[in-house]
Amino acid sequence: MIEIADAGREQEVAVGVPRGVPGALPVLPLRESVPLPDTLTPLAIGQERSIHLVNDVLAGNRMLVMVSSRDPELETPGPGDLHEVGVVGSVARMLKIPDGTLRILVQGAQRVRITGWEQTEPYLVARIEELPDVLHESPELTALTRNVQETFSRIVEQVPYLPEELQLAVANLDEPSALTHLIAGSLRLKPEDKQALLEEVDVAARLRRLVEVLARELEVISIGSRIQSQVQSEIDRGQREFVLRQQLKAIQEELGEFDESAEEADNLRQQLADVQLPEEVRRQADRELRRLEHLPPAAAEHGVIRTYLEWIASLPWGRHTEDDLDLQHAREILDEDHYDIEQVKDRILEFLAVRQLMGARGRAPRGSILCFVGPPGVGKTSLGRSIARALGREFERISAGGVRDEAEIRGHRRTYIGAMPGTIIRALRDAGSVNPLFMIDEIDKMGSDLRGGGGVESAMLEVLDPEQNATFRDHYLDVPFDLSQVMFVTTANTLDTIPGPLRDRMEIIQLAGYTEDEKLQIARRYLVPRQVERNGLRKSWISISDAALRTVIAQYTREAGVRGLEREIGSMCRKVARQIAEGPSNGRVRRTSVGEARVHELLGRPRFFPEAKRRTRQPGVATGLAWTPVGGDVLFIEATAFSGKGRLTITGQLGEVMKESAQAALSYVRAHVHELAPGLGDDWFAEHDLHVHVPAGAIPKDGPSAGVTMATALVSLLSARPVRDDVAMTGEITLTGQVLPIGGLKEKALAAQRSDIGCVVAPELNERDIEDIPEHLRRLIDFRFVRDIDEVLEIALERP
Repeated sequence: MIEIADAGREQEVAVGVPRGVPGALPVLPLRESVPLPDTLTPLAIGQERSIHLVNDVLAGNRMLVMVSSRDPELETPGPGDLHEVGVVGSVARMLKIPDGTLRILVQGAQRVRITGWEQTEPYLVARIEELPDVLHESPELTALTRNVQETFSRIVEQVPYLPEELQLAVANLDEPSALTHLIAGSLRLKPEDKQALLEEVDVAARLRRLVEVLARELEVISIGSRIQSQVQSEIDRGQREFVLRQQLKAIQEELGEFDESAEEADNLRQQLADVQLPEEVRRQADRELRRLEHLPPAAAEHGVIRTYLEWIASLPWGRHTEDDLDLQHAREILDEDHYDIEQVKDRILEFLAVRQLMGARGRAPRGSILCFVGPPGVGKTSLGRSIARALGREFERISAGGVRDEAEIRGHRRTYIGAMPGTIIRALRDAGSVNPLFMIDEIDKMGSDLRGGGGVESAMLEVLDPEQNATFRDHYLDVPFDLSQVMFVTTANTLDTIPGPLRDRMEIIQLAGYTEDEKLQIARRYLVPRQVERNGLRKSWISISDAALRTVIAQYTREAGVRGLEREIGSMCRKVARQIAEGPSNGRVRRTSVGEARVHELLGRPRFFPEAKRRTRQPGVATGLAWTPVGGDVLFIEATAFSGKGRLTITGQLGEVMKESAQAALSYVRAHVHELAPGLGDDWFAEHDLHVHVPAGAIPKDGPSAGVTMATALVSLLSARPVRDDVAMTGEITLTGQVLPIGGLKEKALAAQRSDIGCVVAPELNERDIEDIPEHLRRLIDFRFVRDIDEVLEIALERP
């Protein structure tokens, strides 16, 4: 009999449970649910074909087969997607929901196996056969039943979602098969475990499987209960401590007593609680905090411990910024902040691209440490700032110049009076995140340890090495701090003084000096606007022409970078600012135009001028090119002869290598004197002394690249042929007259341009380095690459 409720938002149908199992029934697939015999199963029906199936079942014998799907993700499983064993059920109750879905309650009956399929549309209909239980009475069966009942009773006592009435029902149920179905249906078991219990027809085997499942569930529940108990105990202890401290504070306030030390400890405790400290650091901080609470404020250690805890609380444990790895954005920032240097920009973008790809794969990027090497004023530090701005990271600069004590890096131990953390930890505190960009400046000027050891190098190695810095331990903190997320960029003027182990861990990016045209563009785009603003001027008050800037570059600065150029531009802006300030006070400011002539008025007489023409008028003087840590430079090598006994004097504060080059040049000239200076007699060298001098004697000089210049100066002296005033040369000479390759060709070419040299003679093996030189500089200078000294002399010496 069917009873239908009043019309409204819901409809309810109550039905009876028929007996007997037909040979074919509709199949209702279930997702993430397994039906069991002799149990009530509530189901939500939403698919159109399932609603159709339920309506047809209610109009017929009300029976269907519930079968679990093998893949719960499938929306409409087919015959091959269902398990073969299911349960025949009868729809006992139905609710129609206004949104069109159904809620039904199905009374499970017999277990059945699907033997074939009658139809698949509009819903599944399968041929079925019953799978009766196989039951053999035995003492083992009785023991298994009791074991299951006892284990389940223990589970009910520990699981809040199972009612106590269920424990009583299981204890009074003697039929083993029904017992397994009741227990399996009550617990939140995995679908595969329930399906395995359903498919097992042997009741004893099913009980054994259920014993295993219950034992595993009981162990999991016990572990969860133990964890919950521990957590609750910690919470209770914390609440108890909080309540007692509040009561103590209230009592002290009533008595008019004020415990400054206790309040200080409470404040520190709160600060430490707000920080995500690692477990080891948390234990250390709690230990020191307990010591602080038991020390009187007058104790010597009180201030030491308080300062230590304040340092712990001030560090950015767990705080980091999100990296912006958009390469287009990074390119825009680099172009905005720096002119040209395309190769350097490309290398930085490659570095960022690797970090982007590593991050996309979920792996921590552990690339090389960038090291910018170049003369002062070429933009090494500003490049680091640009990288930090492109990544969205905090920027901190650390100066390594003159660091001689490892305690400056690792900090002092707390046993020393006035101890504090090292520069790395202090920079982390200032940055406020665990992944800033650290610019370690002048790493080539880092000194040796005061005791002559390598403590400073070892400390810096631990900071920079990705394999070690994940557990960097500052002596003051004495707890590990992870530096692996910090991006390190270093700068240097030269690589020679950087320790080998440090140099091996860094990727070197060379930044040479700028040409005159590049300096002009940098001044126009960056330096002039910056100095105009810094000196209180407006753009409408002053204009500096390109001719004026070229005059400043050529006659008032001689450097690889632009630091001196900016200083001179600032000097001109200050003088203009003074003129404006001393002018009429009617509020009107006349625009000041700075041209080539006005430069001399503002900056005074020129400081630099071409020397080659004046210095090389007489035979015996040759122009050479040298590399220095501050860029390329021009050297004038002078040779003279006078009566003597064949001795060679070398002056100019030269190093041993340069002295040996002079000796090698003289040996070659003496060996080939008849071809180089035919007018000299065989005994000329025995009757004359030679003196080779390199001016600017206050500056130390060394290196083999002046060999060809010394040989040219000697041949010029002996042959009385002056050296061309527009030629400069570089190269190492051998005793056989070969010219060997040198380094720093680009820097030397820039020095030649600054000195108005039109021709540069260099070794043939350096011809491949011509690609490093800007194209416009290659058009200005005639590069002549030679194999031996004869070719050098052919180019450099004037015709007789």
